[in-house]
Amino acid sequence: MMAAMNPPTTDPAVIYRTRDAIAAADALAAAIVHLDLFTGLARAPADVAEVCRRHGLHPRPTDVLCTLLSAQGLLARDASGRFEPTATAREFLVDAAPFDARSYYAAMADKPGVADFLQVLRTGRPANWPGAEGEADWHASMRTEAFAEAFTAAMDCRGRVLAPALATAVDGGAARRLLDVGGGSGVYSIAMAERFPTLAATVLEAAPVDAIARRTIRAAGLEGRVAVVAADMFATPWPAGHDLHLFSNVLHDWDEADCRRLLAMSVSALPAGGRLLIHDMLLDDDKAGPLWAAEYSVLLSTVTQGRLYSTAEIAGWLAELGFEIVARAATALGRSVLTGSRRMAEPSPRPRRRIESGVAP
Repeated sequence: MMAAMNPPTTDPAVIYRTRDAIAAADALAAAIVHLDLFTGLARAPADVAEVCRRHGLHPRPTDVLCTLLSAQGLLARDASGRFEPTATAREFLVDAAPFDARSYYAAMADKPGVADFLQVLRTGRPANWPGAEGEADWHASMRTEAFAEAFTAAMDCRGRVLAPALATAVDGGAARRLLDVGGGSGVYSIAMAERFPTLAATVLEAAPVDAIARRTIRAAGLEGRVAVVAADMFATPWPAGHDLHLFSNVLHDWDEADCRRLLAMSVSALPAGGRLLIHDMLLDDDKAGPLWAAEYSVLLSTVTQGRLYSTAEIAGWLAELGFEIVARAATALGRSVLTGSRRMAEPSPRPRRRIESGVAP
């Protein structure tokens, strides 16, 4: 039987951040060597849409790139919201700059990772995931058993750091049943069940990951409290009767339209008084940081259909569904959890009593 899930005694941030940031250097090189982005923006600042028009790029990865360069201190927004180079970028990364460093990156022009990110910028589609055996991207690769095993193991080891922190950060005592949407190995449901003894959970996962989740839950000795339902979360009705929904590191794998679909499905399935939890690495509302999140968003945009989102973006989607964010708490490894619930209707103003001739009606 697996030991109870406890947080690590040391901080593994450098281990996970190094991996999360692995594609950021390639994105910077693509901006310098292939797009000469800073020279163009020095001549004429532009927003994401205009950058896309100038260079023939797709909005999703271009947004990710501008977020990265902002977090690195190389781009800033002017008064009208357009991007322009910072003083550092003007001194080192534009044509005829006094310390022009663009040639320092020239040797990276044909690096595979740079080519991959340039492909993503131009098409909006994920580049090939290493080891995917010919599959087009991570989403397709997850349907194969060998890749699903390897990838789920990677996410499970990270989850054993994140899950205890998540369970500690949220108020789950009032919930009866948790639906863990796209719950992977079940590591988050296990941590929540251990933290809250009266909570039952269901992991909603597609094959073949559902079998991995059953195995992990059995090893934790929680088969009686944590169930697994095999389903496509986009195409199959969700199990009813769950008053708490969890999206842990799920939304960042999908584009905005799909994120909205998932949240709408959650809201429609939640009973009155139900809540949802969104656990992820989040961008600042101005999308100029944090740097770790901006770096990780590049990796996500390269291998999935998604990116990282800001709290403001998620709050806007929830508002359209009648929900609001009522709490935010830090967990671990730069991640946070948002708690959403239905917006309380504002009470109608009481009618004023009319008094005529000093006599109340």
